[in-house]
Amino acid sequence: MSSKLPLSFYRRDDVTLIARELLGKVLCTNFEGKLTSGIIVETEAYSQSEKACHAFGGKRTPRTEVFYNDGGLSYVYLCYGIHYLFNIITNLAHTADAVLIRAIEPVDGIETMLERRGMTKMEHRIGAGPGSVSKALGLTRHHNAIDLTEDHIWVEKRGINYKEDQIIASPRVGVDYAGDDAFLPWRYRVADSPWVSKAK
Repeated sequence: MSSKLPLSFYRRDDVTLIARELLGKVLCTNFEGKLTSGIIVETEAYSQSEKACHAFGGKRTPRTEVFYNDGGLSYVYLCYGIHYLFNIITNLAHTADAVLIRAIEPVDGIETMLERRGMTKMEHRIGAGPGSVSKALGLTRHHNAIDLTEDHIWVEKRGINYKEDQIIASPRVGVDYAGDDAFLPWRYRVADSPWVSKAK
């Protein structure tokens, strides 16, 4: 039995808890009648209180403005001029927290996902890494600031739950610029899942 996550799930004040609890949930997209989805197997938490966050210290720019809304919106940005990265805004308005979706295990619309990724057969890399997640699910900058309770992008519960000992917490990827905050163990991934990213 599947059910869409309510806004109350995203509007809690502990971004690390939300990042953990998103593991096992299913991220879905439906664009032009093409449904694709994947089980979330890797996430990273970001909070305005730490230097790795785009909105650290209350920074406001056209890109970060979406952070300052109530949780439950998408935040999609272009990384290195190549990859779109999909995040979920959490907490309440005026508090800038978000969760980056780093990897998924494909479920629905696999043929569409293969086509988007330019792949001819299923491989673990199809949704491993945040750029791959967005490409497989058809997410671009046009999907920024979208309400995740509507019918284009949403997250479902499908009865998949991981115990604490099945989750690895470690430092986030590519945030060396954040000083001591780079060592926060805010990257969460499913232990032994072949679908997680290979980033160290």
